Amino acid sequence: MQVDNHIAFKEWAVVCSALASGRQSLILRKGGLHEGRDGFRVAHSEFWLFPTGFHQESDSVTQDAQRLLQEVLTRRPVADEIHIQNYVEVEDVIELHDESRLSRLSQFHILSNKTVDARYHYKQPGLFVVLVRVHQLPIQISIPASPHFAGCRSWVDFPTPFPTDGLHPVLSDKVHSERMSELRKILRANQ
Repeated sequence: MQVDNHIAFKEWAVVCSALASGRQSLILRKGGLHEGRDGFRVAHSEFWLFPTGFHQESDSVTQDAQRLLQEVLTRRPVADEIHIQNYVEVEDVIELHDESRLSRLSQFHILSNKTVDARYHYKQPGLFVVLVRVHQLPIQISIPASPHFAGCRSWVDFPTPFPTDGLHPVLSDKVHSERMSELRKILRANQ
């Protein structure tokens, strides 16, 4: 793990919360509008989670994640602050082009079928499945919002790096390893 990092990955706050709680260990991504001609790529193997509120609606998540969404909306930071507390290590990146595997992943994330389907079919069929290990700081870091962070893009850089000292994994090694094994079986079967 890096000793400090200035790179952050923008994701819906409700998904960040699911990752932080250990409910989810994967990120389903197509990319933002400003990803460039090549589209989204996992450009960094470690990064901070940057929670956003854009585009997350109640029909964006599963029924059992509605309560989590309401909790996230209730404790949303003031408009001029961003709260950072979770750090991610990428374990694997699979570019999924077999739509039939999406239903087998549904138990491992909180996005609604409608949302996953829309992401999968956006522009051209396919989706990145990013398997991750999530770590958490004991206290959150608050930073001022900035126009530098704006826009529909996945990656942002902080003006200064934040130290990773004090992070602890949200899942035990055993639970994390078992989950990664199960996800890889689904994603790599008959490839």
